[in-house]
Amino acid sequence: MELRDPVPVGTRFHITSGHLGTIKYVGPVDGTPGIWYGVEWDDPNRGKHDGVKDGRRYFTCLVPNAGSFIRPSKSLNFGVTFLAALSAKYVDEAHGVSDRENIIFGSSKKAVEVEAVGFDKVRSKLRDLERLREVSLDNEKVAFTDTPGQIRRTCPNVRGLDLSTNLLPSWQVVAGITVELPCLERLILNQNRFLALDGELPATAFEHIVELQLNDTLMTWAEFREVVCFMSALRVVELGYNRLTSLSAKSSKFVPLIHDLNFDINELSDWTSVATSLSDFVALRRLVLSRNGIRIIPPLSLECSPIQSVRSLALSANRLDDWQDLDRLSQWCPRLESLNLAGNFLSDSDGLARHSRQYAIAKIPTLLTLDGSAVSAKERTDSELFYLSFISQHSSGNEEEICRAHPQWTALCNKHGKPEEALPRKGDDNKISKSLITVNVYRCLTRPDKDQRHTGKLTPIKTLPTTKIAVFRLQLTKALKLPRSAGRNMVEIWLCLEDGFVELCDDSHDLSWFGIEDGSDVFVTVNSTEQ
Repeated sequence: MELRDPVPVGTRFHITSGHLGTIKYVGPVDGTPGIWYGVEWDDPNRGKHDGVKDGRRYFTCLVPNAGSFIRPSKSLNFGVTFLAALSAKYVDEAHGVSDRENIIFGSSKKAVEVEAVGFDKVRSKLRDLERLREVSLDNEKVAFTDTPGQIRRTCPNVRGLDLSTNLLPSWQVVAGITVELPCLERLILNQNRFLALDGELPATAFEHIVELQLNDTLMTWAEFREVVCFMSALRVVELGYNRLTSLSAKSSKFVPLIHDLNFDINELSDWTSVATSLSDFVALRRLVLSRNGIRIIPPLSLECSPIQSVRSLALSANRLDDWQDLDRLSQWCPRLESLNLAGNFLSDSDGLARHSRQYAIAKIPTLLTLDGSAVSAKERTDSELFYLSFISQHSSGNEEEICRAHPQWTALCNKHGKPEEALPRKGDDNKISKSLITVNVYRCLTRPDKDQRHTGKLTPIKTLPTTKIAVFRLQLTKALKLPRSAGRNMVEIWLCLEDGFVELCDDSHDLSWFGIEDGSDVFVTVNSTEQ
């Protein structure tokens, strides 16, 4: 669609190379004739500066060095209306009156032409847009709404709508589309760039929206709060990849009862600031803060935690390296049931590399799932006994000092008894030692066969029979010093039996389920060029 000059600031555009951008400035540039567009590219690698030329600032960019100047050109595509994009994707004109037509499958020299019957009937069904429940117009250059009433008459039953990577310039345009979709519940707007909201939005535009995705939109938290107050039914929100460095303090704006907030891959490194800023979100159950550079979880200094309602927390791939962070986490999230910690540095400290899961389980008494693997009642008991045994062997100081350093010590002693009281003193192993088994691990270059037995270097691993295969795989990775990139599909585990080998490929079961006991032989192969 062509726009009359002057093109307004905030207009989105597309060029033939596939790049998208936003016009941030329209006017002259010192030292050159004519009109220029100052633009910010969605892909910052295409930019040359941040809106400053020869010492003068013409515009600002959300991402450093994502800007450049271009000349007005007919090659700039300013997008299409919602219904034009919908028709282009979901409607195909019939090929004539005959119900037979030739269809070509494949391409180039391998193309095959066949005669098909009834394709016009299929197209007829696709043309019945009233039946559409899920619509995906990802990267279809949607930039405008349509004449009021047209969208409602065309596709009134849409429940889910994906408008990612389009040319939508503002929330007013989005509202102009959604107000025509009275059944809409899921709205995906990833990789768009919106102007800050200026004014009110129609009361019915977002009244049934339950799920909203705003990943890689570069929206600020304040801009999000301005918009979300029009979404009273909202429960699930994604705000990943938005370069967020902080969340502003409380706002007087209405806050819906959001259950799920996802901040994956931002820069929210200040735990206290994030938690305090979420105090308005009283119904929050799931919080994702993976890959945000969080280094420490400080003690709770408030009388009541602002995120005490959180039951599921993702802290994967942060920079936590102190086990006391988990003790303090229980203060902040006293109802925590599910936790993701993979990719932190906790397991590398205090000699706990092989037992980090047991230690984490014991420190958080409410935990039911850790790193995607369920915590059984038996695993919890084993983990708590290990915790007591480890502390009694490695801690010095009096009882008061131990309790201060290990907040779960008293509760677990009351539950299981103190190690010196509950466990035999001399001549016998304690309970946790009795529970540990030694698995003989051999690494081989190829899958083992029935003639292959104890070859290669032996690496004994002490572990609990209740250890899940997924956790045992991580223990193997560390014990054999495999690269951290070695994932599940690369590391194969084979149990040696009398009549051959069986692969341990079901990560949901524990070692005892496969019959692994003290002295069992396990062979490991790594499907990687890096041996």
